[in-house]
Amino acid sequence: MIKKHITNKISNYFHKFATMQFPSVVQNIINTGYVKILGLDMSEFQKPNTYKTLNELFTRSLNQSRNIDKTSSNFISPADSFVTEAGKITNQTALQIKGMQYNIKELLTTNISDKNLAKLEDGKFMNFYLSPKDYHRYHSSYDCKVTKLIHVPGKLYPVNFTYLNKQENLFIENERVILECIANDGKVFYMVFVGALNVGKMVFTFEPKVETNSDVSEIKVYEYDDLTIKKGDCLGYFKMGSTVLVFWEKDMVDLKDLINQKVKFGDIVSDLK
Repeated sequence: MIKKHITNKISNYFHKFATMQFPSVVQNIINTGYVKILGLDMSEFQKPNTYKTLNELFTRSLNQSRNIDKTSSNFISPADSFVTEAGKITNQTALQIKGMQYNIKELLTTNISDKNLAKLEDGKFMNFYLSPKDYHRYHSSYDCKVTKLIHVPGKLYPVNFTYLNKQENLFIENERVILECIANDGKVFYMVFVGALNVGKMVFTFEPKVETNSDVSEIKVYEYDDLTIKKGDCLGYFKMGSTVLVFWEKDMVDLKDLINQKVKFGDIVSDLK
């Protein structure tokens, strides 16, 4: 059983504030202040005063769909984000930031088969950090079948650069949701959605049973026989900024050189080999 940490309690308090609907004048001050202080680009969204709660502003949807490459020749960024690290998986390890390794078997848990874990050796990874000012919805990077969703309760440490550089095994310590994805050619990749401080909830539109930062204290596994998602499909949203990790099996992709660069949902991040 995983005990609740102080970071979970803080996030729950913030969630209550963010979902509270204040009188319209007060809510407009909150929303407008948030937009100005953090410098949100609202050109693709509704005006700040149209959102009834701060949470609605966090989880805002795009006014219209972005033009993305729907071909099967590449993977796209799952979110508007900043690429904090990327590279090769070696000895079952990846980087949360330069100089900070972690074990992907621990991250993905024993609910991933040894066969699929072995496929990731010498594969690739990329980390996408969503700041509080980013568009908070996340999308499928590629056409695939989702065979498994694993919800791992945990802490909610911040995932900013300060904590990435000082908190060992941050991604393993934090609450996360893991999607096991099979491409049309049978190759496997994983998308991992990591919670963070003030992320009261992570929502997955195709699996309403998932309740993050809740009373759930045991790992839960959901398996699917015929769940197909298309490149660009919206999978859900963070209720604040956080991180998406993507792992590809060996000889599946060539990564674009994007470390320390800003990307938008729909930008190409890797090409198929």
